[in-house]
Amino acid sequence: MSLIPALLGNRNVFDPFSSELWGTGSNNEVSNFANARVDWKETPEAHVFKADLPGLKKEEVKVEVEEGRVLQISGERSIEKEDKNDKWHRVERGRGKFLRRFWLPENTKIDEVKASMENGVLTVTVPKVPEKKAEVKSIQISG
Repeated sequence: MSLIPALLGNRNVFDPFSSELWGTGSNNEVSNFANARVDWKETPEAHVFKADLPGLKKEEVKVEVEEGRVLQISGERSIEKEDKNDKWHRVERGRGKFLRRFWLPENTKIDEVKASMENGVLTVTVPKVPEKKAEVKSIQISG
């Protein structure tokens, strides 16, 4: 455990979903928006990812599965057009490119991934392969 803070710049918290683990943390083209918040839950039928992407249209977001089992969510929030008469007092909203990647478990059906977007929330559903139930065979006792 002592190596983890050294490897992650002396951070105290190990975040397996951090964009830094994927090499995007030091890329100048990737803004603070790269840390788009994503929830991942597992149900008996699927893995469900929900990403908050306020202000984005579905055309500005890409969902891909690469290298067999890596789910990649990416896109870009454009910089607003500026008028030379505009006077900005504060800019806090994230803008620029974002990228999140997740290793999918082996029990996923990659060919059946579905994505939808509603009210700035992207939902990606990755169905699971049904678990085989143990077959029970009754044995007749003789004698």
